Amino acid sequence: MIEWLQHAGAVLGTSSVYLLAVLLCVAGLVASAFSFSGTWFVLAASLLLQWIREAPFPGWGIAVVFVLAAAAVEVFDAVAGSYGVLKRGGSKAAGWAALGGGILGMILGGFIPLPVIGSLVGMMVGSFGLAFLVEHHRLKKKQPAASIAWGAVTSRVLVIITKIAVTLGMIIILWAGILLD
Repeated sequence: MIEWLQHAGAVLGTSSVYLLAVLLCVAGLVASAFSFSGTWFVLAASLLLQWIREAPFPGWGIAVVFVLAAAAVEVFDAVAGSYGVLKRGGSKAAGWAALGGGILGMILGGFIPLPVIGSLVGMMVGSFGLAFLVEHHRLKKKQPAASIAWGAVTSRVLVIITKIAVTLGMIIILWAGILLD
């Protein structure tokens, strides 16, 4: 496979391969802004560059570090979502409702004519709304239900910030290493 990728790089040209790597990194940032895991895109870019380049960077060490970072972000995403709801006394059902509401809100928020912002607002409103409905139905009180729903929103925002920061850090490491190599 390595030979095939090196041959593909020769056929497409080095510039095309670098452009593809840049596009993968940009896609990773955009995915992170939408609460998806963009770290995997940056890992793909680093592997592509590793197979095409004859220089020692990025190398398998960077690939391992990037895999560990991407996996850590996935674990953090899974834990933080539930933690924000459960920490405030919410049910597991509210955690699932916040997740589903966030996805639905992100899709519907995409119709707001503000790229990325509309989807983020929709995701937060959806997470809050469905978590609130589940907890209000369970507790029959608005204040505790709102507090639990707010925990879902704050944890979702923290996850997005973390995903963007880790993805951006990986991009900086990748391209700084390439430029300095």
